[in-house]
Amino acid sequence: MIVAYQGELGAFSEEAARLFFGRAVPLAPRKSFKDVFRFAATHRASYGMIPIENSVYGSIHQNYDLLLKHKLHIIGEVKLRVQLHLMALPGVSLRDVRSVYSHAQALGQCDDFVRSLRRVNVVAYYDTAGAAKMIRERDRRDAAAIASARAATTYGLRIVRRNIESNHRNYTRFLALSRKPADARRGRKTSIVFAVKDAPGALFKALAVFALREINMLKIESRPLVGRPWEYLFYVDVEGSAAEKRMQQALSHLDELTTFARVLGSYPFAGTSKD
Repeated sequence: MIVAYQGELGAFSEEAARLFFGRAVPLAPRKSFKDVFRFAATHRASYGMIPIENSVYGSIHQNYDLLLKHKLHIIGEVKLRVQLHLMALPGVSLRDVRSVYSHAQALGQCDDFVRSLRRVNVVAYYDTAGAAKMIRERDRRDAAAIASARAATTYGLRIVRRNIESNHRNYTRFLALSRKPADARRGRKTSIVFAVKDAPGALFKALAVFALREINMLKIESRPLVGRPWEYLFYVDVEGSAAEKRMQQALSHLDELTTFARVLGSYPFAGTSKD
């Protein structure tokens, strides 16, 4: 088994992968989300771990699109408390910092702190831990990174300011991906993507297949349907297993009302890490 994730050692995706698959699992860091999906889809006995939404900053739309593009199954989820810190080389203080680097999502999650900085250039980087690694490797004594405490330890940086996220109830939900589906009988949550017909009330009717069977809807997300302007795909999370009779009836009914429907996975709920 090997698990691909986006970022460097010390990234939040690494922590999510270790929480789900175990501390000793072999990991394959990748530069981009696309690379994670390609790796998980083409290598035997391989898996992927990707973030899908943040409680403050919202959904990661690129990963919704990649879920549709690749024939991978969601086999589980991790909800991780995201604590962000400003870090720099030992001996560097905040007044020495002229540039701050981090992933765009992390910068957004620390917007209040970032806006409070004066005469500092804020730069979006491909990864939080990657920003910390770059500062160490380039010996940047005029720069700081926003990343995890694990990244600071990994790259020998000193935390200058702790917990700088704007909202301390800051969580990211990650999805574990596999070429093979999980046992649906163990699932308590099912993720589905579908497209509706161009007709009045089409979305209402599609969603009603769950309401009529008292299946609780947990989330809905819309994405543009590529190549068909002003038409959309809908990603839905519902409570229940695809192995349940009422869910099978709902999915069969959904097939009749949509132009496309696919179950992305049926998997257990995750608890929320508060560390």
